Amino acid sequence: MTSIALCLSREDAAKSGADEVFLWDGTPGDSFNTGLRPDLRQLGTVPSINADFVRVALTVYVADHSVRRERGGSNWNQRDLVLTVPVIHAEKWQAVAAELERTLAFLTGDRWTLQFARLAASETSGVLVPDTAARTVLVSGGADSASGALVSAASLRSGEGQRLVSHSSSGAGASAPQQRVAAALEALFSGTTIHHYQVHLQRRTHRLNGTRFRREPSSRSRSLLFLALGLAVASQSGRGLWIAENGFASINPPLGPERVGALSTRTTQPWFLWRVGSLLTDLGGYGEIENPFQALTKGDEYRRVVELVGADRAAAFLSATNSCSHSDQQYLGQVASGSHCGKCFGCVLRRAAFAAADLSDATPYLADRGGRFAKYAEQRSIENAVRDFVDAGVDESFLMTTPLPPALTVADARTLYARGLAELENYLG
Repeated sequence: MTSIALCLSREDAAKSGADEVFLWDGTPGDSFNTGLRPDLRQLGTVPSINADFVRVALTVYVADHSVRRERGGSNWNQRDLVLTVPVIHAEKWQAVAAELERTLAFLTGDRWTLQFARLAASETSGVLVPDTAARTVLVSGGADSASGALVSAASLRSGEGQRLVSHSSSGAGASAPQQRVAAALEALFSGTTIHHYQVHLQRRTHRLNGTRFRREPSSRSRSLLFLALGLAVASQSGRGLWIAENGFASINPPLGPERVGALSTRTTQPWFLWRVGSLLTDLGGYGEIENPFQALTKGDEYRRVVELVGADRAAAFLSATNSCSHSDQQYLGQVASGSHCGKCFGCVLRRAAFAAADLSDATPYLADRGGRFAKYAEQRSIENAVRDFVDAGVDESFLMTTPLPPALTVADARTLYARGLAELENYLG
């Protein structure tokens, strides 16, 4: 068991007896590399429940990122994590702690215990963001979220606007595609207003005492922080948060039995999104979350972009996004982070979608460059696993056991699953 505490003052950090202590007070010596202050003023005036949720999500994220998973044994990837989070509404959060713990367990595969410390309410100095935005859209830099932002922009009337919210916890490799998406949307839809909130929020490498944090690479909870930041912005207009992901990937069928742990992501799994939104609404916060592509495959999604802007513009727009699972890595110092390997699941699904939509793919893949680059990509290839996954067909036992929200039936999930497999099969041959 590992105890983790988020503290908003050095006094509280010094008194904490937790195994890992993270200080967020906005000073250069705290535990985070970020321009976002603890009062969230850069995001506007955020309602207190949603501000609490950002602190909860941040604590979950740094715990997930800083406590290594033990390898070996039947539960090699499961950790026992006890969190103490400062929140304004401590009693409300404690009342839903058990349900939130179960939701987090579903997301990361760990055992969570949540404790809440009372935080005095304070007036923020943030300026209210105009409530004219028709929608808030999460933009990661990937093709799905970019497509969602484009579909949203296309639905706006002249003079209307939308907000884009991005989060990065690494360098320019993550933020550059986000910036390209925002710039492309402004060029394509010049009659609309786009506000882009780019939040860089990263745990520092060293503890307050100067020793190095440990690093766990399988950080599955980053999506929770992304959601919390998006909802903090969306709460000010009350007009909905879009987190766009093709429905096939969102239902998260495992590639195989060995992939059902920390190697699989449940970022946009529909039950998870529904449960997070419901919990926040029950607390009196803002929790309206929608995946506009829940019923679509990635190929369907690409075809939708073609319908709106034409094949040439769609190809250029989608090729400038990033889908690679290894995009934060660099190869021998010669390939910048943000490159595509061409062989991970994200790249394979991306390439299958371009093929399904009959679109030209201008993405530079390392696998297509030959020599050492192709060898590097091949070492990370999961194409054989994907072929086995396709050959196995729809996993009925998975469909019968995976949780789904009230609005999504097993029959609908099965149809989507089969259509997603067909796109992969057509690409792989």
